Amino acid sequence: TQMDSFTLKDIQLSVQRQVVVIFGGMVSMMLYHACWDMMFLFGIWMDWYTGMPGHLWQQTICWVFILLSGFCAPFGRHMLRRGVTVFAAGALVTAVTLVFMPGGRVIFGVLTFLGTAMLLTGVLEPLLKKVMPAVGLAVSAVLFAVCYPVSLGWVGLGGWKLMLPQSLYANYFTAFFGFYPDWFYSADYFGLLPWLFLFWVGYSLHKAVGRRRMEPLRRPVCPALGWMGRHSLLLYLLHQPVIYGVLSAAAVLFA
Repeated sequence: TQMDSFTLKDIQLSVQRQVVVIFGGMVSMMLYHACWDMMFLFGIWMDWYTGMPGHLWQQTICWVFILLSGFCAPFGRHMLRRGVTVFAAGALVTAVTLVFMPGGRVIFGVLTFLGTAMLLTGVLEPLLKKVMPAVGLAVSAVLFAVCYPVSLGWVGLGGWKLMLPQSLYANYFTAFFGFYPDWFYSADYFGLLPWLFLFWVGYSLHKAVGRRRMEPLRRPVCPALGWMGRHSLLLYLLHQPVIYGVLSAAAVLFA
């Protein structure tokens, strides 16, 4: 049938071209990191950036980025292989920042998290596929909301609040899972909790939408945007060095 010929590869290539939202998110992320560089590397202070507007901007980028990553995770094959690649890219970012920018080091950043989320999802996928999409979506959303304040030392929802033992917030190992101690610092940090559940919200949303409803995504939009979708990991790895180089050149020119 027509739907039988609509392969996962077709969906993957189509979604990669439908990157209007992803493109906007990528540009927003690059602008946010450019502001971070101006603030903390070039000494250009912006009150709004450290206040609520900057926080809301940062959270919007995080939520969209992780949600879309979970939504796109089922596209294609070899999720475990992709997870290893993304995790290795995160380890590379950690190593480079520790050597060249220890003051702005990245430990357990977004790439490390996404790689781990893909690996866990790949391993658990036989079980996750048995969960009804609507149930998986609802449960994941509730668990994300419950665990969202885990960095503050508690979990809860509405009027219910459970304080967590401080012994959980002990070292780098616990920080990996979302329980970071007071002395822990990372310029970019995403613990497994609560963000794994947001990733699974996106994963469950993909299952709930279904392949038939995604058929319109086959229509191409723009080759340039499609290229960005296919090379998003490379763009992520390169955008900070490029931004730093542009800002450094601008500082020299306009000094």
